[in-house]
Amino acid sequence: MDFALTEEQTAIFDMAFAFGQEHIAPFARQWEAEGTIPKSLWPQIGELGFGALYVSEETGGAGLSRLDATLVFEALSMACPSVAAFLSIHNMCAKMLDSFASDEMKARIMPDILSMKTVLSYCLTEPGSGSDAAALKTRAAKTNEGYTLNGTKAFISGGGYSDAYVCMVRSGEDGPKGVSTVYVEDGTAGLSFGGLEDKMGWKSQPTAQVQFDDCKIPAGNLVGEEDKGFTYAMKGLDGGRLNIASCSLGAAQQALTMTLQYMSERKAFGKSIDQFQGLQFRLADMEIELQAARVFLRQAAWKLDQGAPDASKHCAMAKKFVTEAGSKVVDQCLQLHGGYGYLADYGIEKLVRDLRVHQILEGTNEIMRVITARHLLAENH
Repeated sequence: MDFALTEEQTAIFDMAFAFGQEHIAPFARQWEAEGTIPKSLWPQIGELGFGALYVSEETGGAGLSRLDATLVFEALSMACPSVAAFLSIHNMCAKMLDSFASDEMKARIMPDILSMKTVLSYCLTEPGSGSDAAALKTRAAKTNEGYTLNGTKAFISGGGYSDAYVCMVRSGEDGPKGVSTVYVEDGTAGLSFGGLEDKMGWKSQPTAQVQFDDCKIPAGNLVGEEDKGFTYAMKGLDGGRLNIASCSLGAAQQALTMTLQYMSERKAFGKSIDQFQGLQFRLADMEIELQAARVFLRQAAWKLDQGAPDASKHCAMAKKFVTEAGSKVVDQCLQLHGGYGYLADYGIEKLVRDLRVHQILEGTNEIMRVITARHLLAENH
């Protein structure tokens, strides 16, 4: 049982951290105010290989493990969890396409996805189907040329911003067995977007409904086999859950670093506030929580890489534990900053807002408990 990162893994983390501190952190608040991430950032990230972290090397991806990928998201979220999480979504889509798209389709679309000239969004959730994702209603009717899509996707990160959309649509019967995955490029006739959502956090990510009105796509834009799309969508989520947990972990660790610095400078009653034992205990509790979360997260990633039978259970448990730990820690960090923590200038309140949604997306933490309980009950029979 080896808990040490390899030299290569340490180098991956350091590279992602350095990039984030130079190219993302100084602009995070500005991008939040503008409500968008400059498109010019993505090809720079693509050059590092971060646009296709666990896409196979045969396809031209970095071929990294899921554990390696969690290191990238942890490091980048130390600069801005909103930007890091958006990159996670692109990677989830890229992996789905690498795993299930035809060779013809991959040859056509993957080069620009790898370089991040094409930025991807993942479209599963609908206005009436969130946790019950298999109830989705967006329909794909078969035509001689391909498919005609009708319906609406909700809460889509990159809606109206991304270059292509990986969409789960109803091609057959009700329930999970009648869902297919299709690839819809921006600019396709019949594809439109709702107004930008005004959100609590993740404000630098444009979020909007994605709407299909007799949207026609060619047969070649079907990903994999018809009616297998729900399986494809779910396969992506184990890794997505680890990534979003990593974003919580990195941001919370950064908040703790900022808080330690602040407390060493802030004076009260004649000494710096990091000298008060009551507050030292608060710092210790946060560090213990984050280190426990990190070990748990990396074990879950290791299980996913090993193909362990209980990998899905561990991904769900880690997602629930780490995202809640991250939110708890950033909230405590705000408290330890006192009134200054509530001001935007110190960067802590942004982290409180950004991390809150991590307990909702990639499967709510209630659903993580359902998955965990299901596994527990199955193991008992």
